Amino acid sequence: MPQNRRMPLAVIITIGILVVFFSISSFQAIPAQSQEVQPPILAASVDLGSSFKQMGVKGSILIYDRHNKKFYEHNPSRNSQAFFPASTFKIFNSLVALETGVIPNDVAVLTWDGIQRQFPIWNQDTNIRQAFKNSTVWFYQVLARRVGYQRMNQFIQQVGYGNHQIGTPEQIDRFWLEGPLQITPRQQIEFLQRLQSQELLFSQRTLDLVQDIMVYESTPDYILRGKTGWVTSLTPNIGWFVGYLEQRNNVYFFATNIDMRNENDASARIEITRRSLKALGLL
Repeated sequence: MPQNRRMPLAVIITIGILVVFFSISSFQAIPAQSQEVQPPILAASVDLGSSFKQMGVKGSILIYDRHNKKFYEHNPSRNSQAFFPASTFKIFNSLVALETGVIPNDVAVLTWDGIQRQFPIWNQDTNIRQAFKNSTVWFYQVLARRVGYQRMNQFIQQVGYGNHQIGTPEQIDRFWLEGPLQITPRQQIEFLQRLQSQELLFSQRTLDLVQDIMVYESTPDYILRGKTGWVTSLTPNIGWFVGYLEQRNNVYFFATNIDMRNENDASARIEITRRSLKALGLL
């Protein structure tokens, strides 16, 4: 019978080392899967005009997908037409007021002057966070007067907001309501992009605070920031809703502009925006 031969110890060690080496190599060769959620590629063509038809409203909407660098719109000619910004200017006015210190923070209160105005919610002492939410005109008129014509004009020129026109010193508290300041929906998008990307010439504190004040709706899946506006000095009245949706590692900027026939159309600005975002597979 043949004798049992033991494998030399050196061979056993060598084989063991090779097994371990190839095991490690095989493990390292498996690529790690990225945990980052990629933004979706939206539909190539979506009829954003359907929401306007459904609600019987005339107007336009412009949506910009930052990640895919793509615009979606209804009524392109109107998206290049300039209108008074009305209360959408409260975004810019808030930046300037906080930056200059005419209002030190979001909890500092201005005292109501006792004049009864059309909306009861305006007839009270208020801070900038409440005034932004309630679109309190007198509050922002006080801020503009405190900023002053020269400083306001300087910020307008530096940022390049709209048509850059704020009129005379006497118009300091109404130039965004009655002109001469005008802005197109496309320019609204450009301004909001620079705000969200923090490219505007304001301090980090000011940019962060204003964007926090702008939060219109927040859920675990998205944050919607925006501001409405209502131009009452024109016939028909003009309604705005501008802002941006942060979702799935992407940002979608929007500017909605409609003809407002009556107060019932106030909600249409927001509803059309929401329906349009849903049509794109968002919200």
